[in-house]
Amino acid sequence: MTTAPILAARGVSKFFFGNRVLRDVSIALQPGRIHALLGENGAGKSTLINILSGALRPDSGGVEVDGKTYRALSPRDARRAGVAVAQQELGLTSQISIAENVGLGDFPRRYGLIDYGDLARRAKAALDLVGLDEDLASPVDDLPLGRRQMVEIARALFREPRVLILDEPTSSLSAHEAQTLTGLLERLRSKGVAILYISHRLNEVMRLCDYVTVLKDGVVTADRPMQGVDAADLVRLMVGRDSGHLFPEWTPVADREPIVSVAGLSSSVLRDIDITIRRGEVFGIGGLVGQGQEDLLLSLYGALPASSRSATFRGRPGLPRSVRAANDLGLAYVPADRKREGLHLAHAIAWNLMLPSFARAAALSLRRRGAERGLAAQLADRFTIKGDLTRQVQVLSGGNQQKVALAKWIPGDPRVLLLNDPTRGVDVETKREIYGLLRRLAGEGKAIVLSSSDTPELVHLCDRVAVMRQGRIVANIERQSLSEEAIVAASMGAETARAAA
Repeated sequence: MTTAPILAARGVSKFFFGNRVLRDVSIALQPGRIHALLGENGAGKSTLINILSGALRPDSGGVEVDGKTYRALSPRDARRAGVAVAQQELGLTSQISIAENVGLGDFPRRYGLIDYGDLARRAKAALDLVGLDEDLASPVDDLPLGRRQMVEIARALFREPRVLILDEPTSSLSAHEAQTLTGLLERLRSKGVAILYISHRLNEVMRLCDYVTVLKDGVVTADRPMQGVDAADLVRLMVGRDSGHLFPEWTPVADREPIVSVAGLSSSVLRDIDITIRRGEVFGIGGLVGQGQEDLLLSLYGALPASSRSATFRGRPGLPRSVRAANDLGLAYVPADRKREGLHLAHAIAWNLMLPSFARAAALSLRRRGAERGLAAQLADRFTIKGDLTRQVQVLSGGNQQKVALAKWIPGDPRVLLLNDPTRGVDVETKREIYGLLRRLAGEGKAIVLSSSDTPELVHLCDRVAVMRQGRIVANIERQSLSEEAIVAASMGAETARAAA
C-alpha cells in the first residue's frame, strides 16, 4: 500500500530569462522514506529544492502539502508544514553565536523578546543530535568547515521537521561526522520523517536511500525504488546527451612539446598534483564543483600560494609567484564569475576589451587612443560582439559579456589560456561560438586549460581530461576513453570509474 506523501511537486516547470530549468517535474516525499535526488550540476536540483521549500514560485504546476495543493508554496507555508532545508552553500551568519545560528529565523519568544534560555536548551538538543558538543556562545566562524556544516544541519533539525531536505550534507564532513549523520537519518526515518537527500556520492546514496528521482536537464529521467538499481545505472541516467552539431569537429593533436610541467603541486587545498600541458591542446579539468579545480587554475596563475617539487613554464623553472609574473610568462586567466572578477561592468565594452593592454602600453608610454579603438573593433568583429562599443559592458547579454572577458586577453598573445567554466550561464549559440573559437586557438598552438562543470563540454571539446576529487587528480582520461560516464563515475568515486577510465 502506497503511503500518502507529506510534500509533493506536481508537474512543476520553471524558466529563468527564457531558459528552461525544470519541465513538468513531479516528486513525492513520503513519511519514513529517504528519497535521493540525483543529477549533474545544472540539472535543476537546486531549483526544485527552492520550489519545495517555498523560496521559488513555479511557472506552472503546483506543490502539494498533506493533500492540499498550492499554486505556489510560500516560505511561511513551508515552515508551518514542517519543511526544513540544510543547504550546501551554508547560510550561517559569522558574527553571531552557534546557538543564535541554530535558531536563526525561528527564535523562541517570551513577552515579545528572544527567550535565550529556551534557545540554548533547544539549540543544544539539536546539536546533540548531530554529535556536536560546542560552546553555544562561541562564534560559528571559530568552527572548521565540517563542523559548520553540522551546525547547518542542526539548524534544520531545530524546527523538528516533518520533511528534511539535505543538499550535499556530507560534502565537507569527516568520515566520523558522516557516520554520525547516517545514524541520525536512519533514526529520523524510523520516526516517520520524510527525507530528501541530494548527494553526488553514489556509494552513500546506494547504502542509505530507499527511493530515487533523477533529473537530467530539468526533466525527470527516473523515479523509482532503489531496489535493483546499481551505481552504473544511476550514472547512465544522469548523463547521455546528443551533442548534435554544438561542438566543432575534433582533430587529433600532433605530438607537441610540453609548455607547462609541474610535479607535486600542493597548497592548502591541492594535494601532490602532477600536471603536464602541451602546446595546441585543449586540456580539461573535471569533477564535482568545489573539488579544487579553481585552486589548481589560480595556483598555476600565481594568484594562490602553492609549492611544487619541480615546475617549468615555457622553459623557465619555478611556479609563477604573482599574476604579473604569470602574465609575463604568457598565461591568461578567465574567471567563472565574469561580473565580479572578469569585467568592469560600469565601463565601456571597448575599455574592457583593451584593459590588459593598458598596463603594457602605459609602462612603455605608448598608449595610442586611435590604435586602441581599432584593435577593440577588430576583437569585437572576431568574437562577434555586436553593437556600439562605447556602451557599458553590463548592457550585454551574459554570453557576450563572456566573450569580452575572453577576447580582452588576445592582443597580448597568451600561450596558455586558463578558463574557469567559460560557458556558465551562456546560451547555446554563444556556446557554439566559444567552442569553435577555443578549437581555433588551440590550432594556432595555444594551450587551452578548460575547467568545466559541464561534462559533455569536456567530452566533446577536450583532448584529455583530468578529474579532480578532494584536491587530488583521481583520473586522467585520454580522448579515446573519454565519456560522460567515465568522468561522472570518477568524480563520484563510483566503482565504475576504474573500468570506464
